[in-house]
Amino acid sequence: MHKAVELAKTLIACPSITPATGQVFDALEAMLKPLGFAVHRFTEGEAPDGPVENLFAIRGNCGRHFAYAGHLDVVPPGDGWQGDPFTPEIRGDLLYGRGAVDMKGSIAAFVAALDNIDKDAGIISLIITGDEEGPATYGTKSIMRYMAEQHIVPDLCLVGEPTSVHKLGDMIKIGRRGSVNMWVSVDGMQGHVAYPHLADNPITKLTAIMSEIDAIILDEGNEWFQASNIEFTDLTVGNRAHNVIPAQAQARLSIRFNDEHSGEELVTLISSIAGKHGGSVEARISGEPFLTQPGEFSDIIASAIKKNTGIETELSTSGGTSDARFLSALCPVVEFGLRNATMHKLDEAVEIADLVQLSQIYAHITKAALRG
Repeated sequence: MHKAVELAKTLIACPSITPATGQVFDALEAMLKPLGFAVHRFTEGEAPDGPVENLFAIRGNCGRHFAYAGHLDVVPPGDGWQGDPFTPEIRGDLLYGRGAVDMKGSIAAFVAALDNIDKDAGIISLIITGDEEGPATYGTKSIMRYMAEQHIVPDLCLVGEPTSVHKLGDMIKIGRRGSVNMWVSVDGMQGHVAYPHLADNPITKLTAIMSEIDAIILDEGNEWFQASNIEFTDLTVGNRAHNVIPAQAQARLSIRFNDEHSGEELVTLISSIAGKHGGSVEARISGEPFLTQPGEFSDIIASAIKKNTGIETELSTSGGTSDARFLSALCPVVEFGLRNATMHKLDEAVEIADLVQLSQIYAHITKAALRG
C-alpha cells in the first residue's frame, strides 16, 4: 500500500475534533522526525477558543524555503456513518474516515512526497494547526508569531485545502474573499401593545436598518473575484408574549467581500446605517481578502498537475475562507488539494488513487519551488 494511504489511515485514526490536541500531533511528529525535521509543538489559549495545539516543523538551513500549511482538526462527524468515523476503512477504491479529504489526506500525501526530496535541496517547513475549523484564534496566527520570533520567512507557501472539484487538479485557489460577521442590536422600551405611546418598539427600527442594508450593492465583482454579498443569518427578539412590545431586537449578518473592500470599511458602513436608526454594531473580521497574482507559483503548480494528470487547472478565488488568509501576509500563497465533494459530510472519503497521485504532484511542486 502506498505510504500516503498508510499515513492518512494513521492520522484519521486519531480523533481530533476542533480544537485538536495530543494524539494526532504525536502521530505527525513521529512521521516527520525520521525525515530529519526539527519539530516544535506548543499549546495556546483557554476556553472557549482554546486550548489549541500547533506544530511547526522545519528541515534544512540554506537555499529557498518552501512551506506547506494545513490543519489536523476536523469538524464533528455527526450521526449516521456507515462505520466509525475515526476508524479508517478501505471499501473498494475509497478510504473512509473523518478528515480523509479535509485535510488529513493532504497532509499524509505531502509527508509521503518528502521521501522523494533530497535533504539538501533547500528548506522545507510544515505549518500545522489544530484550530482551522474553529474560531482560529490560537491557530495559524500563533504559529506565524513563533516564526516571526525565529525570523523564519518562507519564499512560497502551499496550503493543502481540498480545492479540486470534479477531478484531482481541476482547480487551485490563488485567493479568497474576506469575511466579516456583525451583530446589530436595537434597544427600545418595553410596554403594552395597547399603549404604544408609552413604549418604544425596537423591531420597527431594526427592520428599517435591515431594509437599508439589504438594498446595498457593494460591487459587481472584478477580474478574479465574484461580487461581494451581504447575507442576514439570524433575527432574534425572544418575545414570548403576544401583548408586549419588546425591549430589544437583534440581527446577525455575514459579508463575504472581495479585494475592493476591507473589513473595517464594511464595519463602518453598517455601523453608520444602524446608527441612523438608533442601533449599534459589534463585529468580528475573520479575514481580509487576498490574491496571489498568477505567475511563478501558480505556474509551478499548474505544470505539476498537467504533468501528472494531463489536466489544465483553473485558477479560482471561489469558496469560503481558509488559513491562507493569514499566511498571505508572509509570502505568495496558493491552495491545492483533494476533491472537496465529501468534505464535512457523512462518510467522508477519498479515492486511494487521488491520494497517491496528489503525493506525486506535491513532490513535483516541492522540487520546482525549491529550485526557484
